[in-house]
Amino acid sequence: MEEFYYQKMDRQKQAVYHGMLQGVRQLADQIQLPRVDGKELYDIFFQMRLDHPEIFWVVGFSWKYYPDSPNLIFVPEYLFEKGKIKEHQIALTSRVEKLARQAQGLSEWEKEKYVHDFICENVRYDKLKKPYSHEIIGPLGQGVGVCEGIAKAVKVLCDALGLWCMIAICGNNPEKGIKYRHTWNIVRIGGQYYHLDATFDNSLTRGAREDAEYRYDYFNLDDKAMFRDHEPLIAPAPACTDNGHFYYKEKKLSFTKMEEVKKRAQQAVKKGKVLTFHWRGSYLTRDVLREILNVLEDAGKEKSKLPHIYANAAQAVFRVWYSDIDTLTPEVVLEDANEGEKTEKGLKNPE
Repeated sequence: MEEFYYQKMDRQKQAVYHGMLQGVRQLADQIQLPRVDGKELYDIFFQMRLDHPEIFWVVGFSWKYYPDSPNLIFVPEYLFEKGKIKEHQIALTSRVEKLARQAQGLSEWEKEKYVHDFICENVRYDKLKKPYSHEIIGPLGQGVGVCEGIAKAVKVLCDALGLWCMIAICGNNPEKGIKYRHTWNIVRIGGQYYHLDATFDNSLTRGAREDAEYRYDYFNLDDKAMFRDHEPLIAPAPACTDNGHFYYKEKKLSFTKMEEVKKRAQQAVKKGKVLTFHWRGSYLTRDVLREILNVLEDAGKEKSKLPHIYANAAQAVFRVWYSDIDTLTPEVVLEDANEGEKTEKGLKNPE
């Protein structure tokens, strides 16, 4: 199990972290800890829970101290009463062990994909944001979650599979209309660090067709690609500098020439298949986007088919399938890969 944030703390904070961890594991009502100020206590609590998402039952705290004491009294706030916590512990431990058994013999990359696909298949975004959706009990117990709960579930499963994983968190940005912090994961595959945002891929998978294949737009991104549509991190994290193992590159679905797009689109029309691909031939300007849309439409015209195009412009990923002509214009959706499955209708020639 990776305790990334613990390793970044000084000895005093580590002592607070360790005492806090031991106490909440024992479901203590009060825990005596070395005295730190309120902000430090909050940060330690917050990061301890990112390192240990299996501790789903403690969601807040209060504290008290005497002026001359070197210690403070930490009072955890539990999400359930203690008997119920123990029931959930048994159920979730069994659930995680069962899921992990199915993937123990896989490679690191395959384990990562297994966890990612589990989220896309089994978890829906909780628009009501229930308290348990921020914890692993939401995704793993109820099949719903928000980004925090999903990232925690990913880490718990990766930990069970022996795959290095941590939880990354960025700030909000009211100027851009981003009201909340967002949470995802960083994994280590083959000694290299990569971003993995299962929440965004989940929203894209469910935003298109119910029978669509999973999306991997945020599977093994480097920093440059990730922060095209993610805010800066507010806590330390390893640098992700390798861009060679992005999912669509691995699967030879990352194209650099319009001829490649045309050829694969024609194959999709002929076979009646869904085509998902990444464009990396040049920066995705409006002119380049318009050219790709024209190529996809022209491929359908050859067989009297109209395209349904879903475009994640931030990551230059496109999903297209074709149907018999029953409308006047192709369907083009400019996707907003975000929490809550947001999509926005677009035009064929975006301005």
